[in-house]
Amino acid sequence: MKPKTILVLLVLISGLVMISGCTTNNVNTTNETGIPGYMDVTPAEAQVLINNTPDIVIIDASPKFDEGHLPGAVNYPVSDGSLDNAIPTLNKNDTYLVYCHVDSVAIEGAQKLVDAGFTKVYRLEGNYQAWVDAGYPVET
Repeated sequence: MKPKTILVLLVLISGLVMISGCTTNNVNTTNETGIPGYMDVTPAEAQVLINNTPDIVIIDASPKFDEGHLPGAVNYPVSDGSLDNAIPTLNKNDTYLVYCHVDSVAIEGAQKLVDAGFTKVYRLEGNYQAWVDAGYPVET
């Protein structure tokens, strides 16, 4: 199989596993850092996810939104409480992709969604810089 086909299959399979494998406390998976609840995805996997999930909500959890962000992203910085304030207004059934400019904030943001009962949460590995380095488009 071609690498692109394998990547698409992996993303689709992981999505099915998350949908069918949710436990009663809405935890999807455990990522490589041992934090339960969301799935880390590479920029390539994130792009496939974005392309295949028309209603995905992309959350930039950083205060640097105006310096560049993923196309269509909304800005809910963790640092000023914006994400905490937004969580009650968000649909728990939607799919979310969270990123920042640093791992700690993206991890915290993704975990906040999971802790609030969201079941389809992804975190962009390498965050904004990895997206840029992979050559994907950004908005300013």
